[in-house]
Amino acid sequence: MADIPAELKYTPEHEWVRAGSDGTAEIGITDYAQGELGDVVYIELPKAGAKYSKHDVFGTIEAVKAVSELFSPISCEVTQVNERLDKEPALVNTDPYGDGWMIRVRLTDKAEVDQLLSPEDYAKQVG
Repeated sequence: MADIPAELKYTPEHEWVRAGSDGTAEIGITDYAQGELGDVVYIELPKAGAKYSKHDVFGTIEAVKAVSELFSPISCEVTQVNERLDKEPALVNTDPYGDGWMIRVRLTDKAEVDQLLSPEDYAKQVG
């Protein structure tokens, strides 16, 4: 069974959001997603300052099995990128909810967070 932390929100495309009370958030991919992808070998992420609407592609993730697009779960502006992933993309496999985070953002529309899947709903989706 995939690890699904209770404090996060999720998308049907397997991204997670850790929203702060200050209008910022961290975004990454779920344990389920990294398990489906297999060993991650490369991640292409945006630069700080990039702006996205909900569902925009913000990067790509390449694994031994496949290359997948990364979708922004919320409208946001990127404030920080996890530069460790340049040299250590496998952090997404070993610690998807910790050191494997991808981007930190400033929310454009805080209400969008409430529209994401709860941990219970995400668990039902992934079975």
